Amino acid sequence: MVLALAVVGQALTPTSYFTQSDLDRLKVLFGSVSYASSDLETIYYSILGFSLLEEPIPKPQEACDSVKSKVDTNSLESLFFATETANILKTKGKTTCQFPTGHGPTVLTEALGSSSTKEIYMAVAASSVSKVPIDNAKILTALEEALKTDETAISYGYAFLAASRLSGDLKKIYDLIEDVIAQADEIDEIFLQFDGGLLTTAIVVDGAYKLAEAAKKAPTLTEDKVIQFANYFLSRKHAQLLSNAVATLSVVKTLTDNQFHVPVAVSLASQVSVSQSNPKVQVKVSNLLGKPIGKLTVTADTARHLEDDAVVLSKTKFSAVAKDDSLYELDFMGIKPARGFYSLSVSVAPVKADKRLIGTSGANVEVKVTTKVSVESVEIGIAEKDQVAATRSINLVYPNKAANVLQADFHQKVSVKFQLQDMQAKGPMEVHQAFIRLTRENTDQEIIFVAEADASSTYKFELDVGANAKDFAFQSGKYAMELIVGDAVVENPFSWNLAEVSLTFPEGTETKEEDPYRYAKKPEIKHMFREPEKRPPAVVSNLFTFLALAPLVLLIIMWIALGANVSNFPLSLSALGFHIGLAAIFGLYYCYWLTLDMFLTLRYLGILAVPTFLFGNRLLSGIAADRKKTA
Repeated sequence: MVLALAVVGQALTPTSYFTQSDLDRLKVLFGSVSYASSDLETIYYSILGFSLLEEPIPKPQEACDSVKSKVDTNSLESLFFATETANILKTKGKTTCQFPTGHGPTVLTEALGSSSTKEIYMAVAASSVSKVPIDNAKILTALEEALKTDETAISYGYAFLAASRLSGDLKKIYDLIEDVIAQADEIDEIFLQFDGGLLTTAIVVDGAYKLAEAAKKAPTLTEDKVIQFANYFLSRKHAQLLSNAVATLSVVKTLTDNQFHVPVAVSLASQVSVSQSNPKVQVKVSNLLGKPIGKLTVTADTARHLEDDAVVLSKTKFSAVAKDDSLYELDFMGIKPARGFYSLSVSVAPVKADKRLIGTSGANVEVKVTTKVSVESVEIGIAEKDQVAATRSINLVYPNKAANVLQADFHQKVSVKFQLQDMQAKGPMEVHQAFIRLTRENTDQEIIFVAEADASSTYKFELDVGANAKDFAFQSGKYAMELIVGDAVVENPFSWNLAEVSLTFPEGTETKEEDPYRYAKKPEIKHMFREPEKRPPAVVSNLFTFLALAPLVLLIIMWIALGANVSNFPLSLSALGFHIGLAAIFGLYYCYWLTLDMFLTLRYLGILAVPTFLFGNRLLSGIAADRKKTA
């Protein structure tokens, strides 16, 4: 249980921040907005972004002229974006930006009683900038009523932002912060977010802190939840949508400069690799915007070797780096750690007490101690299959190559033995990658074998030439033998050309033809449709058509022979409509036979069937009525 709590605590500590490259990227994003062709909302986010970055606003007068030309004083959103942009230009751009108010005051006054917290927030913000008188008590009541109809997280976020700009009794709105924060969803015990995503989460948290500052009370958020929110915002710092980027930057700026909670980010500033030539571990301790947070005491509580969980260091202080107030370093190689990966648990304590700082303990940074490797006792031997000891063997010293070409046929085997030495620990070591590569002369065809270490950490490789002939495609000839050694903790991985070996495989064996498309682009597979069957001659088709129409011709002949009473056809709308509809249905069947598909035919049939049915029903009713009269 203690271990689980420790892991959770470590996971909650921010380990990243807005780097200078992140801030430069945002600056480019905000600067990509064209004042002339963009709408008011886009211009507002661009200007606000530069203000949050504390960067000079480019072309402030051009921005002001664009706002004047685009503002619609009959629209609440337009007034909000225009007044907020003008206010930023006045305070940051040092440009007086005024535009005709028109019906603006009336629009703002009407919006203050809206049923939407977003509209109320926009009206409050625009009114405070435009100096339009507002009734704080009525607006707070309107916010409470609006929240009864819309209880989404973003609705509460706008209510918090609106209330933060008001005076009076803010307790009812302030008390809602705890309930809203409880609705956030936890992800992997590291992140906290609302269903609406980045924009919703940023507005709620930003609004909560600004409302708490206005109410002069700490927001009802636990430190763990604040850090989880911070982790979420840092994971979304690469947002490309302008509104999301501004919202994220705004809430992160709030979390770095408020009276209640300031998360501390502890991150690795030096290279992950630590060695004799690079012995120091540097950590950066800053706020979420990468700025120093004053003089600190930074301590490595523990350093654990991840392979065997051995603690190699405890309660060791980092020393401050003179050139940067946020950097602290520790000579990790001073304790002579073994090669491998280490997890450092870092805690931070301000020299001057600051209760705002949170996430000051349990920060985790990982480093790896690397070493140089040497290869010793290298022996290459050729032996008969039924012999244990090599009949011919040579010893090599790195990086020399065997002077003579080694000969081996399919009755023999080739063996290689070597040891790897840790030059720092002065003992044998094993690595993740130890390969023997054989490359055929002229064709550069290669085959790679794995060298395995035994109980004494001696690597051995044995090639039975005859048994492995198939792997070489029975291609006899001269092969270059290389030893390849590498590992994540080895500083000097190498590839050593040991010798040239002439391999002879069984004669008369047919070599398997190599797949010509093994390394080349394969031909495109095209679907082949079955060829249509041959149609019958035109004479047969015409004869079949005549036979199909013969019953209709026979019907007409029989009508004439029987003396059909065509004159008795009733000249009424229902009779004409029924027969026209019936003829249209038969015509539709004919079109179905020629061109239409079943679904299109059914659609048209549904259209024709309704009037035909109605006219037919009317016609039959009329005929029945006439018969009753005659009877």
